[in-house]
Amino acid sequence: MSAVIFRGNDRVEILSSQDRGLMYGDGLFETLRASAADLPWWPLHWRRLQEGALRLGLQLPDEALIHDAAKKLLDGRPQVLKIVLTRGESGRGYQPVAGPGTCILSSHALPSAMPGRLSLHWCTTAVARQPALAGLKHLNRLENVLARRECTDAGHAEGLMSDCDGHVICATAANVFLYVNGCWLTPDLSQCGIAGIARAMLLTLLPDIRVSAVTRPQLENAEAVFLCNAVRGIMAVHQVGSVPVAGHAALDALKQRFLDVHPFFANE
Repeated sequence: MSAVIFRGNDRVEILSSQDRGLMYGDGLFETLRASAADLPWWPLHWRRLQEGALRLGLQLPDEALIHDAAKKLLDGRPQVLKIVLTRGESGRGYQPVAGPGTCILSSHALPSAMPGRLSLHWCTTAVARQPALAGLKHLNRLENVLARRECTDAGHAEGLMSDCDGHVICATAANVFLYVNGCWLTPDLSQCGIAGIARAMLLTLLPDIRVSAVTRPQLENAEAVFLCNAVRGIMAVHQVGSVPVAGHAALDALKQRFLDVHPFFANE
């Protein structure tokens, strides 16, 4: 891993121990896939970072400066870029302090391929409802950490998370789509969950999709299920808990359409 750190628009060598991202998870992050020559979804990720910063009252550095630093860090190789934005330094206490934010860029190897037949664990760790944070990719991800540990203990690469009322929200690191009675559905994220960039791109390809509450029986009886995120693209699901998912031609067609538009996911 390589990393660079900015405080405002100034390059710094170390992250302060008083940074609010460390102390309180006071910040946002983006994770995006780099192709050999470019960061294809950069505008979408930066726009989401801007929208989240506006909602939380964080200061963003100059986009051109950060984009240039990211390209130099990646050095033309297919990798994963992570951007972390925090409120910056402050003393003890929750009260936010106005000042330049911290921006950390780090490069990472592309992850290993998911299992060919992806099986999902039903996580017992619930996603808490918090409309003030709904949709944001904020740094407070302990629910996902606990849920992913459940998956590992159960021998699954991924798992499904629900809210406290049992409505399916997401996987531990992906959004969820299902095909039911000839229609694509994806969970409503107005109360909790992350509104992913890959999810947004798929919504543009599926104008008739229903964004609504999704129940566990709906998902277990779906004709097709897949996960998606901005690093792996579309990941077909073949089993949910102990229930097999047969798959459907609609998923094959959608995945091909997605790859036609976004070919840098072709190796997943």
